[in-house]
Amino acid sequence: MRCSSAILALLSLTLAFARQPVRTRHAMVTAQEPNAADVGAAVLKAGGNAVDAAVAIGFALAATHPFAGNLGGGGFMLIRFADGRTTFIDFREAAPLAASHDMYLDEKGNPTRDSIEGWRASGVPGTVRGLGVAHSKYGKKPWASLVQPAVTLARDGFEISYEQSEQWKSQGTVRRLSISPESKRVFLKDGAFYEAGETFRQPELARTLERIARKGPDEFYTGETAATLAAEMKKNGGIITADDLAGYRAVERTPLECDYKGHHVITAPPPSSGGVGVVQMLGMLEGSGYEKSGWGSAATVHYLAETMRRYYADRSRFLGDPDFYKVPLSGLLDPAYIKQRAASIDPEHATPSDKVGPGQPAGAEGSDTTHFNVVDAEGNAVAVTYTLNAGYGSGVTVPGLGFLLNDEMDDFAAKPGVPNMFQLVQGESNAIAPRKRPLSSMTPTIVTRNGQFEMMLGAPGGSFIITAVLQGFLNMVDFGMNPQDAVDAPRIHHQWKPDLIMMEHGYSPDTMALLKARGHNVRDLQYQVTSRLDAIRRGSNGWLEGGSDGRGRGKVAGY
Repeated sequence: MRCSSAILALLSLTLAFARQPVRTRHAMVTAQEPNAADVGAAVLKAGGNAVDAAVAIGFALAATHPFAGNLGGGGFMLIRFADGRTTFIDFREAAPLAASHDMYLDEKGNPTRDSIEGWRASGVPGTVRGLGVAHSKYGKKPWASLVQPAVTLARDGFEISYEQSEQWKSQGTVRRLSISPESKRVFLKDGAFYEAGETFRQPELARTLERIARKGPDEFYTGETAATLAAEMKKNGGIITADDLAGYRAVERTPLECDYKGHHVITAPPPSSGGVGVVQMLGMLEGSGYEKSGWGSAATVHYLAETMRRYYADRSRFLGDPDFYKVPLSGLLDPAYIKQRAASIDPEHATPSDKVGPGQPAGAEGSDTTHFNVVDAEGNAVAVTYTLNAGYGSGVTVPGLGFLLNDEMDDFAAKPGVPNMFQLVQGESNAIAPRKRPLSSMTPTIVTRNGQFEMMLGAPGGSFIITAVLQGFLNMVDFGMNPQDAVDAPRIHHQWKPDLIMMEHGYSPDTMALLKARGHNVRDLQYQVTSRLDAIRRGSNGWLEGGSDGRGRGKVAGY
């Protein structure tokens, strides 16, 4: 007897991803590096709230997870308080005052690599300011006490894991960190490399963190750290100045919200493109019956891919920094517009991307990253995604300061219509301008049900973030998975262009063959990691259940 592709896929999922979630009664943290997760759990046990724990984790990751944890990058923090209030803190990097529309084009008008690596690739960092705003408005523990664990981890060091050692020896990492002599010295021992079990100490970073702990967030933007960073920028051909640093501000924005089958979704507004994507795609999926053929079936994957295709087409034209560009948000999220987009999906055949352009919403004019989740004993929830963009950012470590700089300028459309490093096609709405924030895929998301916290999700992974968060949510809501299985399950990704369904290893050959028969271009990613999703859910018995993606080396901690 021949099993259907859906049954084979379900069997594969059951065998490969049957891990139980971590369960705690009171409070929980998920983070993509174990030492940082332990720091957050310790803050919660000591009486700190979810914001306190998030601040401590953010600084700890700067010491223990240099791939993406940072002082030299930026990100988003989504907060849902136990009393139902919500807020969103945007500490995305900003273009320097000297930035210009065509700054990364050569004499022939083609994009250069200057937006990806080196001193000119960096936007003005926002992380320290963002964590500072969150703490001053919503934290309760002393600031210095939340930065101190990171100081200790940088000064006294921590044991290098096997995975970290191997990553630092990989060809791509060696090339990127060799861009900067300081990066090569700090992280690669000038080519001698750290072995698993060795202690990794960062005295320059420890001194920077100590100053921030003593003097507060302003030290990074107007103190010794700012002066050193501006001087090194000038010395090395970068364009961030003391005025750029002093003028940087984190911005509080109103989260996006929608409902899906009785679940209330709270997610990221622009300059994140992720929240718009989640709301649009859930709107296209609700009522479609896409889930009836089961997880992993060709029919289900087809409908997900067609939904993703339409959203990413809209993303290419209509999204950007709302402080610089009039995003047609109400039109993009109008249920009638979303219904119109869904109606164009052929349930049996792929629609080529060349025939799916951006829509016409009302009001419209003519990696790497890391994520962590925190829920405290009072029910406050904080989801943070922050980033250096590429792994290790621009590859530049600032001499005397010990932290890596981002390469976030590549998230702008260096040349509108030409794909960036994630192969995303972007339009004039996301072109470079001074103090503008580049469009992001970061999608911290919190979900409630009947007015109470239900779950939260987030991921790194560039353009794969949005579809990872969507599928993690659907895995729990539509396919009945627990949080661990939901984050471990294989995922697909379609981003309009290139016209391709990228499928992680784990889908059956029958499913892939049936998708090709429907007209899809399909690529089996084998064991390539697309994103690393983390999730926390409150079970029906009141216990918290946490899942940390098996694609990474994260940890769930709590009490």
